[in-house]
Amino acid sequence: MPVHISKLCDYYEKSQWPLGRELDARMKSAEKAVTDYDKSIVTVMTMGDLAKPRKTYVLARGHYASPKKEEEISPGIPTVLPPLPEGAPAKRLGLAKWIADDDHPLTARVAVNRYWSMIFGAGLVTTVSDFGTRGSLPSHPGLLDWLARDFADSGWNVKRMFKQILLSATYRQQSAATTEQLHRDPENVFLSHAPRLRLQGEFIRDNALAVSGVLNGKIGGPSVKPYQPPRIWNEVALNGGLFYKPDKGAKLYRRSMYTYWKRSAPMPNMMAFDAPTREKCVIQRPLTNTPMQALVTMNDVQFVEAARVFAQRVLQKGGADFDSQLDYAFMLTTARPADELRKRVFRNLYDSQLKEFSADATRAGELLKFGETKRDESLNLAQHAAWTTVASAIFNLDEVITKE
Repeated sequence: MPVHISKLCDYYEKSQWPLGRELDARMKSAEKAVTDYDKSIVTVMTMGDLAKPRKTYVLARGHYASPKKEEEISPGIPTVLPPLPEGAPAKRLGLAKWIADDDHPLTARVAVNRYWSMIFGAGLVTTVSDFGTRGSLPSHPGLLDWLARDFADSGWNVKRMFKQILLSATYRQQSAATTEQLHRDPENVFLSHAPRLRLQGEFIRDNALAVSGVLNGKIGGPSVKPYQPPRIWNEVALNGGLFYKPDKGAKLYRRSMYTYWKRSAPMPNMMAFDAPTREKCVIQRPLTNTPMQALVTMNDVQFVEAARVFAQRVLQKGGADFDSQLDYAFMLTTARPADELRKRVFRNLYDSQLKEFSADATRAGELLKFGETKRDESLNLAQHAAWTTVASAIFNLDEVITKE
């Protein structure tokens, strides 16, 4: 068929013939659906073995350009170590099975020691990243062996292992130490009392969102972008027009583990709490206490909004008088009611703030605009603002940001 006739037929089918137009629209819709589905599929980079592995030789003095062709070598395990599991191939898959073998003497011990370190602040082997000859000896070798064996026998169930440790009598001790305990066990090596250490930045943020009632509990999914200074990416980007754009709605309140992380411009509120930049693997984070951390929990949009929503929750569900509301707030944040000292201090703070916000409604309104969460307009403006200040102070208490 001549080209001009073909073009004419095509034009008639798609533009003049009603059934042709309908069929063409359906085809385009189907093609778009296929394209959209293909774009939604997440691709993962993988490594595979060559069909015919290349030969590997001993290198003379370790120089890559000087192979000894008469000394060919193949993958394997040093003879001083346990052999590969029966039937395991002598390649990466076999190595993975060997490392995760139930009878492997090291893997489970290293894993449970890291979990112990996360909970207690120090591992049973204090050199968490070094179990070699230069590493420390375990303070409780029998306990480490039992935990490792239990971990492997449970099918490497991490959640179960954390539950085992957290429900133990050792962890459930009081963190307050007696004079004798501090004298005989100043570093708490013998676990004479419970650990006391500042929470990681991710935990502090998630806890503030949780007690305020806005934490998004969705599991899995793509990374999200919570509140962050808008020009923070622009300062380090080669493209001067690259700006950070926070997400909207429920994505702002997802757990911190889902936060999008740009290594050249990491989250400032997490860096203040010693979060690593993720440019390299960090086995054990440092724990510091600095004024910068208080500036984050008192002024960061995420925390101010959390305090505002927490105050709203307290006013709605905490009771009619201040004392019952304060007890409700303390039960949510510390699992115990406020004592007399805290009631007196926070009553004075609330009264002074209520007086100021009652005299300046504009200032109260500005405070209650932080964040995207909608405010309950039925609440008294001055009371809500005053309680937001109290809630912020509660978030900054030592017993709220410290695991004890």
